[in-house]
Amino acid sequence: MEAVEINAGEFYLRQLRADDRIDDRVALVAGGLFPDLATAGAHIAERTKEWHTEESCSWAVCDQLTGTAVGEVALTSTGELTCWTTPDLRGKGIATHATAAVLRFGFGFLDLPLITARPPDGPARRVAEKCGFTAEGPLGVWTRLR
Repeated sequence: MEAVEINAGEFYLRQLRADDRIDDRVALVAGGLFPDLATAGAHIAERTKEWHTEESCSWAVCDQLTGTAVGEVALTSTGELTCWTTPDLRGKGIATHATAAVLRFGFGFLDLPLITARPPDGPARRVAEKCGFTAEGPLGVWTRLR
């Protein structure tokens, strides 16, 4: 599948990039997920491959005015959602905004009947709750039906 951009108002979601025009590796390192630019670049290459093999859709969450990546959101073909934002912007509703947009894409365009998430901490659980997910069992899985 070709990568799809999502206009989500204050933020827009686009494919992660590391090229001569846009370099999202800096945001990935700033997010604390990758120790260096090379590892972040490998992640971007993997995410690009996943779009083409239809294993996962993933987006850089970008500020609408500057185009700067401030996080990432991904949805696998089996309906598992992940989302994060850079530490300096956490608590501002960005993850909730991005998650809600991807839920609409997953339920609408991909026609998924169920989307799951595994929020790792309290703030992530609050995002899941705001987006309509409910906790399911002791394994930390949260679900959202259409």
